[in-house]
Amino acid sequence: MMKTALGNFGSGVTVVTAVGPDGPLGFTCQSFVSLSLEPALVSFCPARTSRTWPKIREIGRFCINVLAHDQEALSIRFASSQADKFEGLTYGALPSGAPLLHGVVAWVDGELADEYDGGDHTIVVASVRDLGTPADKQPLIYHRGDYLRS
Repeated sequence: MMKTALGNFGSGVTVVTAVGPDGPLGFTCQSFVSLSLEPALVSFCPARTSRTWPKIREIGRFCINVLAHDQEALSIRFASSQADKFEGLTYGALPSGAPLLHGVVAWVDGELADEYDGGDHTIVVASVRDLGTPADKQPLIYHRGDYLRS
């Protein structure tokens, strides 16, 4: 019942990326929010079952890529458990080294500030080190268990 009711709240879709010792990694995350302007903080909530978040947590610095309306395939790719989610992708890099996906509507260069228990998710608070809006596009929206299509 809760999933159905709260699925009526449309949300943007992000991919959180970082570079580890074995190369780039990332995961799709729908739970993302601007938390504070002063100090500049954002928050996102990876599932406790995520195998990627613990690796990114160790790195401590990451890029939150806000996906554009035409990037549904990227959302699906990074939500999967495939081994190399970056295979065949071209992408840039922030000065921190975190992968910046091409065509996103916005990005946040974040640094882990804190974590809290969120039931079956972890509530991550990140300090904003830098951010940008490279594309003038509409965002990808997830609503009622599917992507909104125009």
